[in-house]
Amino acid sequence: MYKIIGADGKEYGPISAEVLRQWVAEGRADHRTKVLPEGATEWKTIAELPEFAATPATSVVPPTTPGPISMSPVPRNNSYAVAGLTLGILSLTFGLCCCYGLPFSVPGIICSSIALNQIKRDPSTQQGKGMAMAGLVLSIVSIAAGVLLFALGMALSMPDMLRRLRRL
Repeated sequence: MYKIIGADGKEYGPISAEVLRQWVAEGRADHRTKVLPEGATEWKTIAELPEFAATPATSVVPPTTPGPISMSPVPRNNSYAVAGLTLGILSLTFGLCCCYGLPFSVPGIICSSIALNQIKRDPSTQQGKGMAMAGLVLSIVSIAAGVLLFALGMALSMPDMLRRLRRL
């Protein structure tokens, strides 16, 4: 009969040699597991006991160097997508209030397009498709709003221009 100290630090047993061999075969115990044989006063590892030396799972395995750790890449926001969204917001804001959205619209379209291509090419490490799409849409809407406001301004000022031309 044997008592063992499990991996959780708790003492189990008494158990028979057959049960201990079964636990070794199941992987519940190995060569490092501490064992106290009945009548003994000192704890030993299973590998130190001659009756378990022939068991393959209890043979002492030399320490090996750990293998390479493989981690899947963490997807990150594409920086062009963030820039495209920022430029799209700026282009619409300045385009509607100050009529100066064009300097932000064109770079917004370019950055958003680059971001969409990069995300499409490597979706496992790139994310931010929604931001890139939003930046693209905002930049295009800003250009369309600028053209519309310009046309509206020209149409509203046309009667004044015609009056001035008649006076000449």
